Amino acid sequence: MRQATIDRKTAETDIHLFLDLDGSGKSRVDTGCGFLNHMLTLFASHGRFDLEVSCVGDTDVDEHHTVEDVGIALGDAFRQALGDKRGIHRYGDTILPMDEALILTAVDFSGRCFLGYQMQLPTQKVGTFDTELGEEFWYGFVRRAECALHIQMLAGKNSHHILEGAFKSAARSLRQAVAIDAEFAGEIPSTKGVL
Repeated sequence: MRQATIDRKTAETDIHLFLDLDGSGKSRVDTGCGFLNHMLTLFASHGRFDLEVSCVGDTDVDEHHTVEDVGIALGDAFRQALGDKRGIHRYGDTILPMDEALILTAVDFSGRCFLGYQMQLPTQKVGTFDTELGEEFWYGFVRRAECALHIQMLAGKNSHHILEGAFKSAARSLRQAVAIDAEFAGEIPSTKGVL
């Protein structure tokens, strides 16, 4: 059962998150941040992950703590659900068109965290959502999931489409990386024998 339940409570957020890596894309998301809800719903659907997220955060201040902490909790869930990473593909990559936007993502569950985030977003907001928070979400995620993730905008003029494309593309890359590789089902995907 490649599942995880994360409860994370700080002075700024109270998060409950459930993840099933081998799900069907079902989600129930309530973070108090409408755009983040939308992105996580897309993420679950395109990654075929079952995902439940509830967050009560200090959104009266701004959405930063909520977005970052949900990214941290999701990263914790991936790390916990993957265990020793035995049998996974380890790597995944996707090039995804989203209308005029074109997004490339690539991931390696190496045990080392790195975020390569090359996005030139044309606006500072999508609705009330600060577009810079996309990077904060993914930075929180990679630190806790212990993976290297590259997200690069190859083309785009609409911040909404670019961010949607990034979440969809990342979900598909992550799905590839965490899938069980039938040829190496019992093995750690590293010559070191540990990730």
